Amino acid sequence: MSATYTIRLISASATYTLRNKVLRPGRPVSECYFSGDDSEGSFHLGVFNDEKLIGVASFIKNSNPFFDHLIQYQLRGMAVLPDFKGKGFGSLLLKEAESKIKREHQDPFLWFNARVTATDFYQKHGYECYGKRFEVSGVCEHIVMFKHLKSKKSLKNETT
Repeated sequence: MSATYTIRLISASATYTLRNKVLRPGRPVSECYFSGDDSEGSFHLGVFNDEKLIGVASFIKNSNPFFDHLIQYQLRGMAVLPDFKGKGFGSLLLKEAESKIKREHQDPFLWFNARVTATDFYQKHGYECYGKRFEVSGVCEHIVMFKHLKSKKSLKNETT
């Protein structure tokens, strides 16, 4: 991993080109706008190598009816350019987002529809699968994954 990387908050629109290149190659960029991108509470992270955007992830404040947690975020559109995959940049994006969400909310929950091919990556970060696999039309097979992001503060409250 380059020593010149940075992670920053970016706009939703700054994610579209990279999402398109990695997640929807050959498809219209318009398919890379996701519902909730501009909703209140949503945020987007970009990882930069020097000043080149090499990875993105979006976190939408959105509840999944399968889960009963009050504060839920949905990970959408996580993508790292092929030349930078396997170098820890996806992990950095995920850890940064988890930290940000835990700082802002006492008992948050993160869920997403993961590509089946990415489940090992997310399981290494403590995420669990939920339910059955399903096909996202024109994309690939997915499965819901989740993690309860209890902050140390809320864990301390439970043990007292």
